[in-house]
Amino acid sequence: MSRERPLREFVVVTIFPDVFPGPLARGVVGRALERGLLRLSARNLRDWAEPPHRVVDDTPFGGGAGMVLKPEPLFRAVDAIRGEAPDRKTRVILLDPAGRRFDQGVARELAAVERLVFLCGRYEGVDERVREHAVDDEISIGDYVLSGGEIPAMVVIDAVARLVPGVVGEPESLVRESFEVPLLDHPHYTRPAEFRGWRVPEVLLSGHHARIEAWRRSAARERTRRRRPDLIRARGEPAPRGPREGNDDE
Repeated sequence: MSRERPLREFVVVTIFPDVFPGPLARGVVGRALERGLLRLSARNLRDWAEPPHRVVDDTPFGGGAGMVLKPEPLFRAVDAIRGEAPDRKTRVILLDPAGRRFDQGVARELAAVERLVFLCGRYEGVDERVREHAVDDEISIGDYVLSGGEIPAMVVIDAVARLVPGVVGEPESLVRESFEVPLLDHPHYTRPAEFRGWRVPEVLLSGHHARIEAWRRSAARERTRRRRPDLIRARGEPAPRGPREGNDDE
């Protein structure tokens, strides 16, 4: 099945377009791409650089180590890509450590935008004029250093794509996932009921749906309290108490 106009389109501008779609071609996102719910394209930044050498970087003014991505190719790329779909809502995003921290709330926000364009930085970053005048948003996936913006772009696309209607087959599963409440997800178990002497919590074997739901809520809050107390504080709640992970509701 294909659609002339996908629900969401992702465009990635990079000097390594061959790394896409990578893992995005698998699982629920890959199936959504095949069905035409989503569209993903990777564009080579060098296509907008001056021939014959197609140079996209230069040394920084003022000296210093490393290279900086030049403004001309990036501005040309943004102008051209915006011009391809002037009737669609487009947001241009720079993947950059100085951007706002990506989380599930940002993913929901971006999932409402028809067309997302990702600029993947490299080397020491991009010319500041790109940040100031060519992009609509800057996003960071965490406080650490990566070689470029390609992996962050994949992370953001995967998280956003899952929220597009029809991509995940069971919508209820989206509501239950970590950070949607916002709490970490509760522990999950499957067969066998006992493995190497470790048993599944008895409540999960009881068939009593109300008790199971209560256990899951309590276990999710306890896991969040232990592993991510910052999420509990953000909710303005005292640290909750609940069952230890892996134990029953005794």
